[in-house]
Amino acid sequence: MADEKIIREVYEVLESRRDNPIDSYTSKIMQDSDKKAEDKILEKIAEEAGEVLIAAKNDENLVYESVDLIFHTLLILVHKGIEIDEIFEEFERRRK
Repeated sequence: MADEKIIREVYEVLESRRDNPIDSYTSKIMQDSDKKAEDKILEKIAEEAGEVLIAAKNDENLVYESVDLIFHTLLILVHKGIEIDEIFEEFERRRK
């Protein structure tokens, strides 16, 4: 599945940035203390969710804003140590 492949690649990059920090937005945000990193990521999720709502209402940039929301959702999952396969398994379970 091409869709699963790109999500998996993004997830692996986020895991790498968590485990082998470089000078990047995602590495920096995850290198704060666990509580501070979590708070920053959750604030971004709330901000991006608001932007998705506005984009949907105005019929503008919905795909762009949705990808930002999905990206930050993936970021919190990586930060919390959730394995990507857990996510795909949950989708499969719900599909039945």
